[in-house]
Amino acid sequence: MRLVIDCFKLVKGQGKSIGIYNLAKNLTCHLAQTNRNGEHCEEIVVLGNSYNRKDFEVPGVRFVQVKGNPLSRVTYTLWELFGVPFAVRKAGGDRVLFPRGYRPLFYRGKDVIIIHDLIPFFYDKYFPGELNRVENAYIMSRLKASIRHADRIVTISQYSLKEMEKICPGCQDRTRVIYNGVNPVPCSDVPSPLKPDGPYLYAGVSPLPHKNAIGVLKTYDAYFKAEIREERDPARLVVIGIESPASIPGGEVLSPQAAKYVTCCRYIESGEEMHSLLAGARAFLFLSLIEGFGFPPLEAMQLGVPVICSNRSSLPEVIGDAGLLTDPDDIEGTVSCIRRLLGDEGLRQELIAKGYENVKRFDWDSRTEQYWEVLTR
Repeated sequence: MRLVIDCFKLVKGQGKSIGIYNLAKNLTCHLAQTNRNGEHCEEIVVLGNSYNRKDFEVPGVRFVQVKGNPLSRVTYTLWELFGVPFAVRKAGGDRVLFPRGYRPLFYRGKDVIIIHDLIPFFYDKYFPGELNRVENAYIMSRLKASIRHADRIVTISQYSLKEMEKICPGCQDRTRVIYNGVNPVPCSDVPSPLKPDGPYLYAGVSPLPHKNAIGVLKTYDAYFKAEIREERDPARLVVIGIESPASIPGGEVLSPQAAKYVTCCRYIESGEEMHSLLAGARAFLFLSLIEGFGFPPLEAMQLGVPVICSNRSSLPEVIGDAGLLTDPDDIEGTVSCIRRLLGDEGLRQELIAKGYENVKRFDWDSRTEQYWEVLTR
């Protein structure tokens, strides 16, 4: 068998999810490492571009740089419609892996698609008009068609499988759930101008509504007021993913007093600085409304930071009992979790220990073997 992996559309830092890029990169590397002697297939061919060549041209892979600009909508649309089948035939491929989840409309060979989430359907139901309606409708139709016609499917959580079954009944017979692998997160002591004096909470959000930045700010405001009423000094809050509360619609929910305790930053370029800032937090707050998997809480656990996490979608699967789960709409309940965790050092240490153990469930060795089982079956 000659395995072809379609990575032409993947460009680091472009698109809505860096997670898909990293999954494709890590999976390609691990597949290549475990196929050095042709144990699983004759050859691995990656169809890529000039932007991602340095990440995907690894030992054990034959990298084919596809002509054209992957950032051009016209180019990648023509690629998915006509280019992929031609390139696969030229490469002598017997099976194709589509890490983005979209298979070409006119491809008739054996393939495996990876479905990461069904967030476009979530937006269509709960936030209509937030995304471009035409573009979102196209994405939903392409996902449905890909799920219906794929030879085999991998998805990254039981939650995503249940959502897939709702829109394409019967697809579970062709689907295997394989949780994402997690890379080690290096802990460094890099100074950051964002780091407050004294204890602080670290929250991961984005301007997109499903990341629930407004919920984080409302929760912190309620926590701040509760601490002040009892004449306690509140922990501060560092929010990574937005420039300021005012930068998101409806984000001006903090009282003037609480706002002085909040620091926001849209993006931290240095991974070392970001991990150092996270590692110094007393707790990690993640109140997302929907996730296909959810890497950030696992990164916090690796760094010994206890997690307070939304109980929605796939997150209970990923977190297990290694964090405090809370309804993101229940502000008072979430405030109670924060105060309980910050006031109970025994609980903090218990969750830190459980977090270290929980991360071990997502090792890459077992993930890679599961992928080979699907690809070669």
